[in-house]
Amino acid sequence: MAHLGVGIGWRPEIADAVERLPGLDWVEVVAENICPGHLPASLHRLLDRGVRVVPHGVSLGLGGADRPDAGKLAALGERAVALGAPLVTEHIAFVRTSSPALEAGHLLPVPRTRDALDVLCENVRIAQDALPVPLALENIAALFSWPGEELTEARFLTELVERTGVRLLIDVANLHTNRVNRGEDPAAVLDAIPLDALAYVHVAGGVERGGVWHDTHAHPVPPVVLDVLAELRRRVEPAGVLLERDDDFPPEGELEGELSAIRAVLDGGPADLGARTTRTTRSNSTTQTPPEQTPPEQARTRVGLQQAALLSALVAGTPLPEGFDRQRIRVQGRALAAKRASVVAKVAPELPAILGGEDAYRTAFLGYARHRPMTDGYRRDALDFAEHLLIQDLPADPAARRRLTLWWRDRAGTRPPRRIVRWARTLLGRAA
Repeated sequence: MAHLGVGIGWRPEIADAVERLPGLDWVEVVAENICPGHLPASLHRLLDRGVRVVPHGVSLGLGGADRPDAGKLAALGERAVALGAPLVTEHIAFVRTSSPALEAGHLLPVPRTRDALDVLCENVRIAQDALPVPLALENIAALFSWPGEELTEARFLTELVERTGVRLLIDVANLHTNRVNRGEDPAAVLDAIPLDALAYVHVAGGVERGGVWHDTHAHPVPPVVLDVLAELRRRVEPAGVLLERDDDFPPEGELEGELSAIRAVLDGGPADLGARTTRTTRSNSTTQTPPEQTPPEQARTRVGLQQAALLSALVAGTPLPEGFDRQRIRVQGRALAAKRASVVAKVAPELPAILGGEDAYRTAFLGYARHRPMTDGYRRDALDFAEHLLIQDLPADPAARRRLTLWWRDRAGTRPPRRIVRWARTLLGRAA
């Protein structure tokens, strides 16, 4: 793996600050948030300076029961080519189900079972064949565990690497999250996975509430996460380490301070190369003859049914399958709804203003989200939310309702007229 160094997640809100950070080696961008033919000027300037840019996907859902979407794979590959990236990254997660058609709007853990591993491995091989650069996959943070799991996290990751040759993106903040939420020891995971497959490392902040760790990417990196980074550093010298921050962005000086803290950990001492050699030898000896297993369609069906039952319970209020921790699932459901509200507000910032402010918007949206799961992305969700309000003659203020009607009509595009369209036209005709 080519040396990347120390970097930060590029976000539009901190683009100017990122360009000014001293000693910045590379950045990572959310792949779905950029267009290859219209890169932001800030990214062009970073590329011109020789700063590497790596696209990080969030929507493939390689851990889902369905095979990867060819269009999404092509789009991810186009971004890698446009950025001249040495690799692309994604997550070991599922994000949607096709039957019923539901979107989580978030990364959800896959069951660590043989069925799920077989499905994931085939999906990874499909993605690898379609992408123009190597692929690395990230371990995710989880609020809950699946009942009846057959593999540990370390064994699941190890067999994934052995069977596909995929690289790993290890998020040390997620290792800490899973220590708090699922009782998994980060050091034991690091001891057991093939660190010779490590592409790079993520570091991020979070917060603990009521005994649950929330991987927010909106808080400073705590010392416990830096301690996990130090544990990894004692085992291997990572090719790259990246600071993630997605919300509640701090002043530029605080970002610089967090990067300095990461550099201090990386400079803290040499890795235990003897231990690394032992793990590398073991991993290479098992990857010489990887089993090329194609999961039977029954495995995809079983995984699909499991994931659909869980996701339906999380976002559509259906009964929760047996074996899950009900309290943790309630926490996850609330987190999904809150994230959905936040992202819709970013996609459609006019909505909070029309509805009378952030508090009024969130109250209305969370009430809508309890009964209307997302099925087709955040932009469609914003339009469906507006329809939901207008059908109920909301907002109560006539002027606000007319503004919302105009907002909805301007964005509804060429969709075939539905009852709400006819209703909106009638309302606008009367107002005129």
